[in-house]
Amino acid sequence: MIGIIMFCVALAMLLIGFPVAFIFGGIALYFGVFSEGAELFAFMPYRIQNIMQNTVLMAVPLFVFMGIILQKTKLAEQLLESMGKLFGSVRGGLAISTILVGGLLAASTGVVGASVVAMGLISLPVMLKYNYNKSLATGTICAAGTLGQIIPPSVILIILGDVMGIPVGDLFRAAVAPGSILIGAYIVYILIFTSINKNAAPAIPLDENAGNKRQQYKEAIIAIMPPLALMLVVLGSIFTGIATPTESSALGGVGAIILALLYRQFSWKMLFESSLETIKITAMVFAILLGATAFSMAFTYSGGDIIVEEALVGLPGEKIGFLIVSMLVIMALGFFIDFVEISFIIVPILAPAAEILGIAPLWFAILIAMNLQTSFLTPPFGFSLFYLKGVAPAGVRTTDIYRGVVPFIIIQVLVVLSLLLFPEYYGL
Repeated sequence: MIGIIMFCVALAMLLIGFPVAFIFGGIALYFGVFSEGAELFAFMPYRIQNIMQNTVLMAVPLFVFMGIILQKTKLAEQLLESMGKLFGSVRGGLAISTILVGGLLAASTGVVGASVVAMGLISLPVMLKYNYNKSLATGTICAAGTLGQIIPPSVILIILGDVMGIPVGDLFRAAVAPGSILIGAYIVYILIFTSINKNAAPAIPLDENAGNKRQQYKEAIIAIMPPLALMLVVLGSIFTGIATPTESSALGGVGAIILALLYRQFSWKMLFESSLETIKITAMVFAILLGATAFSMAFTYSGGDIIVEEALVGLPGEKIGFLIVSMLVIMALGFFIDFVEISFIIVPILAPAAEILGIAPLWFAILIAMNLQTSFLTPPFGFSLFYLKGVAPAGVRTTDIYRGVVPFIIIQVLVVLSLLLFPEYYGL
């Protein structure tokens, strides 16, 4: 039972607020030495070396670098302004344009925080100016910003690919359909909500839309082309087999620098700051990975994995019972801890049981990725909620944001359920 006690202590300390990497590493050291002795960690240097030499994980800093460079090119601003003009005359048009821009930013940057902050600074004031319902406006921005979790190139898909031993290219391909359906579901909800509540998202008066429709279409196409081109280079090279995800992430980094030059935003200072931010984010991810590696090693040697595996395999309902319990556990943990910790600690515990039950690894991975996306939206610790609150005008309360994300969380849960019950319609 030492492994189960380890797990419970780790969760308790996470809720208290201790640094994640130190929790996993420290608990592993204490319980590992207590149960097996110091020689348990004799092979830890080799595990660390394997992590450092992992070519799949090399894509993480490169995609993060690409996203940060694009954040600094004012790409989001141009997209939002052009799409806002294009859809502004439609009731709820600004909210719809925010969802579409969120999808494009997700496919070209994959950085959730950057997307939420950019849209919060640019789109939220405009929506509030035209008397949009605060909950609808804030919920739309948070939901659109988190699309980077499921739409490739997504860091979470790279991590899941490494943890579960699935080719990242296959995960990217499999995530396109669920991500697209999620965007469509968001737009349908906005259209229904605004048709029922006529004053929740009024159309922008035509005289406020500068220029004619043809000019607006032209501006929108010009704004869409750069991220679309980058998306085609990065994802197209993976899907056609020209490059591996790691190689395409390097292409994406170079492409982001070229876009910075085209937008006349490039400077050596910008490059240095982007590199520094990339190092900070990558160091955080890999520190958690090292702590999680030590934790999983101690957990396995103490026999905790066998106890969990037997309990999960013995659940009523076999496959469906296991999947429902797994999704509920991941969703519950998402209320309190980040997707990185869930990926490195919970997924390795669940994956062996899924394999015994004959669950397709690709299907299981996409289910987890879709479920983990809710961790950015669920109160009280959803990161997107804090990102938006940090840049929102004074009149926007935290309760407005919490109320706004609830319908989008429900939509995500419904999409996860459809993916669980009808995987064949998603090509899984």
